[in-house]
Amino acid sequence: MWCHRTSRREFLLGSLVVLGGCSTWDKLNMLVLRQVPPQEVEPYPRQTRLVGDLAVPFNMHPVVLESVGLVTGLRGTGSDPKPSPQRDALLSEMHVRGVKSPNRLLASGNVSLVLVRGVIRPGIQKDDRFDVEVRVPSQSETTSLRGGYLLQTNLKELQVLDNAIHSGHTYATAEGPVLVDPAADPKKDRVLCCRGRILGGGVALKSRPLGLVLRDKSIHDAATIEAAINRRFHTFDRGLKTGVARAKDDQYIQLTLHPRYKDNVHRYIAVLRSVALRESETERIERLGVLQRRLMDPISASRAALELEAIGKPAIEVLLQGIQSPDPEVRFYAAEALAYLDDSRAAAPLAEAARNVPAFRAFALAALSAMNDVSAAEKLREMLDLPSAETRYGAFRALWAMNAEDPAIRGENLRGQFSYHVLDTAGPPMVHVTRSRRAEVVLFGRDQALQPPFTLEAGNQILVTCREGHEMTVSKFAVNEPDQKRVVPARVDDLVRTIVELGGMYPDVVYALQQAKACGALASRFEVDALPEAGRTYSRGEKAAQDQKAAQEAAGPGALAAHSPLPDLFARTESKPSEDEVPRGGGSGSRNDPGAETSAKPGPFGALWNRLRGHSAE
Repeated sequence: MWCHRTSRREFLLGSLVVLGGCSTWDKLNMLVLRQVPPQEVEPYPRQTRLVGDLAVPFNMHPVVLESVGLVTGLRGTGSDPKPSPQRDALLSEMHVRGVKSPNRLLASGNVSLVLVRGVIRPGIQKDDRFDVEVRVPSQSETTSLRGGYLLQTNLKELQVLDNAIHSGHTYATAEGPVLVDPAADPKKDRVLCCRGRILGGGVALKSRPLGLVLRDKSIHDAATIEAAINRRFHTFDRGLKTGVARAKDDQYIQLTLHPRYKDNVHRYIAVLRSVALRESETERIERLGVLQRRLMDPISASRAALELEAIGKPAIEVLLQGIQSPDPEVRFYAAEALAYLDDSRAAAPLAEAARNVPAFRAFALAALSAMNDVSAAEKLREMLDLPSAETRYGAFRALWAMNAEDPAIRGENLRGQFSYHVLDTAGPPMVHVTRSRRAEVVLFGRDQALQPPFTLEAGNQILVTCREGHEMTVSKFAVNEPDQKRVVPARVDDLVRTIVELGGMYPDVVYALQQAKACGALASRFEVDALPEAGRTYSRGEKAAQDQKAAQEAAGPGALAAHSPLPDLFARTESKPSEDEVPRGGGSGSRNDPGAETSAKPGPFGALWNRLRGHSAE
């Protein structure tokens, strides 16, 4: 929520100049925590002030990086780009990289100029990966990017001025195979065929700093905030204990991301802003009593839990009372705060919330993944067997974030193409693929058979056939290469491995699996990014709902009940198209959008991509 006091906003925006001419990479984003209606909250001791009373977050907005790139390996579906600033920029880059005869290469029909776009999340660290989107310009004659590979390109902040592209510093690089909607037909769905995604294809070249900006300049207040935060949070740098906050001047405090919050940066900032500036032991005990009463009220529980988490270990006993509450909402918020304090007693109530309350699922799983605890890992392993697709895959992702080498989910990297995990689970068989964060295939159930007859394509060069029996033939036909053929058991595991063995990439594997499901060869459930979702509504009792509505109406339209910040672990990368994103002559009909909890037979793969882009294909 943005601050609505005009003078304060103008002052904070003006502070960008004071901070030394920051680029749009460093634009100020003010996050004001939503407050519980005052009549529902017991007042604190008057002397208690929090960090959030003096400072607002800095650099908490997503940053868009762009570039012009070259996709190769298109086998006649590319085009020679028309004269434009984008073509000039690409030719300049090709000359810098020493490409011989660049104009001849562009005219070959096997490459295409593409516009590359990546979104850098707040708190990203050096060498972290992020998704990259590619699309052809509106004037392009390219018919499909399927089977293409984006050559390495530098991602920058770009602006077009005076019919020329002006770029800033290079913040990341991008490269990798382009994943195009497998269901898209080049003759009917040219829009979908001319755009795609490279999962984890972007690599950050530098860490993106987090910070706090004081509302009013004050060396004293900056030092006070630094000391207050460092009493609560620290990290280790080369074995030395170091506080996470450092006052750089009289208005800016630089923050280091604490490892426990690496997948929940917004919660980290919310907790830091809930730290008391200074407080005696007596005052803290008094405030703990107030927070205990607020925690037991579902309407104020989320905000109270954040402040208790900010207090740290002295608040654990109060939070333990919360997980004994008969109210599911109170139990969840108390357990969530306990998890970020790494208390093992949070595991059971969080697992209960993840299983039974969809509104809490994403937050509960993210909190479990933040724990360094055996009981939390065991609860996540148990959820791998559940019938709910988003619960079991959410548990998988949480386990992977906790410990990628956990024996229950440990996978392998297939020839550098993607992560491949075959799990021994007791639940119904399921095949899961991703379209965000990283290229990944997960088999829930080891021996998943394919039912003949079927014929599948895996990209532009690989064909899979099976007429009858329990064996299939995987063949590769490539120009200027000898034909290759493999006869392997008709199982999903063998299909995936053989496609990669013959040179196939992640998009080829996904394409083959989608076809197998569509033609009935794959009996197992097939899911794409079955992620737990935020934004779902938890239904309280009628009396509680009426009380909350009355409290919010009395407090005014700007007062909303606090809630847990969205964890980055399950955040979806979305973008909306601009007017120039549709190639000429392209179009496709709209499609339905199946959710994560779909039936065993999923809808068209393209509909899931539409959800990613935030619109229907037109």
